[in-house]
Amino acid sequence: METFPLFLRSQQARALIVGGGSQATAKARLLNQAKFTITIAAQAPCDELCQLIEEAGLNHQSQGYFPELLKQHDLVVIADIATDEAAQIAEQARALNLPTNVVDQPSLCSFFFSAVVDRSPITVAIGSQGNSPILAHYVRRRIETSLPGSLDRLAELMARHRDQVKQIVPSAAERLQFWEALLDADLPEQIRAGDTQADQLVKQALEDYAAKKPTSGTVYLVGSGPGDPDLLTVKALRIIQQADVVVYDRLVSDEIMKLTRRDAEMINVGKTMGNHTLPQEQINQLLVKLSRQGKRVVRLKGGDPFIFGRGGEEVEELLQEGVRFQVIPGITAASGSSTYCGIPLTHRDHAQSVTFVTGHLKTDQLNLEWGSLAQPHQTLVFYMGLTALPIIAKQLQAHGMPSDTPVALVYKATRPEQRLLVGQLDNIAQLKDEHQFKSPSLIIVGSVVSLADKIGSASQI
Repeated sequence: METFPLFLRSQQARALIVGGGSQATAKARLLNQAKFTITIAAQAPCDELCQLIEEAGLNHQSQGYFPELLKQHDLVVIADIATDEAAQIAEQARALNLPTNVVDQPSLCSFFFSAVVDRSPITVAIGSQGNSPILAHYVRRRIETSLPGSLDRLAELMARHRDQVKQIVPSAAERLQFWEALLDADLPEQIRAGDTQADQLVKQALEDYAAKKPTSGTVYLVGSGPGDPDLLTVKALRIIQQADVVVYDRLVSDEIMKLTRRDAEMINVGKTMGNHTLPQEQINQLLVKLSRQGKRVVRLKGGDPFIFGRGGEEVEELLQEGVRFQVIPGITAASGSSTYCGIPLTHRDHAQSVTFVTGHLKTDQLNLEWGSLAQPHQTLVFYMGLTALPIIAKQLQAHGMPSDTPVALVYKATRPEQRLLVGQLDNIAQLKDEHQFKSPSLIIVGSVVSLADKIGSASQI
């Protein structure tokens, strides 16, 4: 490490910027955000910098640079001037032991600007010693997506409870373990739900510590979407990577499973037709049991937990047992399938509504409101309906839907194995058998399916 990162109290620091172009403007904006007292030494600053000087009330030395200015400032930034002149000013600044940055001239710099993640009072700075600012900004973007947006409130909460925690947990080493346990468990997520809930979590943790009780865990019902890992929400990815235990379904793709922690416990509770690895009631009980072991539990589901995912039943059980939980929505299979195949679920010329329907057979029957489903100007999406496809096609036609209504079958939507089969109500069941379509497949019914050739072939997904 050839440079050392430090955080400078900038509210009383005086910065001199020599130069008046776009680079000087960018540095002035950054230093102004950090509340430096700024002087611009430039005879003819650009229009953008002139506007900033006026709006932010910056000092402007219209004569330009002269050496006596250095003695009035704490650091120097040089930009938009010739290299020889910049080197001369940098040498004069270093002679006065002033931190100096010459933009795009690393060899002339005694300090470097960082790419900053600002969650004040938490600040993350990424530097490249001037070698690759673009790479530093790339790393910053990656960090931005992995850190919760509520870090500022989290820092305020920890400061608010500092004295109380110090009183109950007198050992510095034990305090470190106390806060780390809360941060690794649920505190960052609870702060999003509100300060009251987060305060209650800290209070409960202190009571448990005083009573020598283990801290209870939290269950996260996470929608993993239709399979493409790029479709995970930022929050879903963060929670998955923090889980102690992952209770997952059959429909969760292998690519998403690879994103979990390597040391996390994996429990497969997937269901196929007529074969339930674990009955739903036992899944509910398992979630409660694991949470009471103080673990961070992720119940990972394909699609969205609350759309034919039985998430509501699991939440009711958690509520009844007093278990903390959060639900993280995912892109439902209907949206992923239709989008990746170029089928808009609604379209002004085709469908003014869309209906999601379960096609799951119960005792070889599918009792649905067929009359309302067969109405025109709507799109139907059947989940878990491949086995019942002959019944679906027959009933819709029997209740007035034209036999030439377009139908699409989508197998493993959004994944590399995705397949699309388009037919009509009167032949889709036969086509399904001929093309050996299997589960998991979604059924889309309606005239919007006719747009698949036009939109799907042009899509660059």
